[in-house]
Amino acid sequence: MKKIYVCNDTITGIFSAIYDAWKEGREEKECGIAIKGMLEQELFCEYMLVEENLHKEQAVERLIRKHLGGQAYADIWHASLASDKDKADAIYGTMLAARRLRDSKKVMEHLSHPQVERVFELSRKVGSEAHNYKGFLRFRELSGGILYGGIAPKNRILTCIAPHFANRLPQENWLIHDKTHHMYAVHEAGKEWVLVENERIQEERLGQISENEQMYASLWTAFCRTISIESRENPRSQMQHLPLRYRPEMTEMAGEV
Repeated sequence: MKKIYVCNDTITGIFSAIYDAWKEGREEKECGIAIKGMLEQELFCEYMLVEENLHKEQAVERLIRKHLGGQAYADIWHASLASDKDKADAIYGTMLAARRLRDSKKVMEHLSHPQVERVFELSRKVGSEAHNYKGFLRFRELSGGILYGGIAPKNRILTCIAPHFANRLPQENWLIHDKTHHMYAVHEAGKEWVLVENERIQEERLGQISENEQMYASLWTAFCRTISIESRENPRSQMQHLPLRYRPEMTEMAGEV
């Protein structure tokens, strides 16, 4: 009977499920890894809820880094952040594929393998979205002096972009809100950033922007409109470089979406 490991949609949950399947010596046809909330039940399957913990996560991470290499781990880590119900199966299938190769560290070159190809595609999508948000994210100063940035990504990219802004704004208090997955990256001036989940924030406080923010937002919006040349506007090119889904939280696009 096929065994399905059910886990949370987190790196700890996915790696814990992989740990259990790997320890039991399960091949691809003998098992599956399902994400809670994305589970599609099948007949003649045994479902097991995974007990996740940091020990399992770290053991799988060490295994991947040692036998598949750092680049493969980076691809797998990015793939685990994707909004895709089959990502855990693809990651496990990639690890099994690596085990059959003479040089397991070249597994990501074997794109003819469907699971390896899937991990590669998911990693590229997550990396691309994270790269875009590094440029499209706009902070606004709240009345308390905290910089707030709201985003609505398809994938769980907070852990990809937070280090970038921690390096750029090390002496600022800032908060990045992932509205899609209800997560926050919180940074206190001079300290390390932290990831916060399953917490509620007072929405009304997010609308209380400082006087300086109002002034500079108006100046920035006016500047962007002033430098625009109407006769040279190209909506199709704009859509290629700045898709509509990135625009609602951008200061210069306020009122245009």
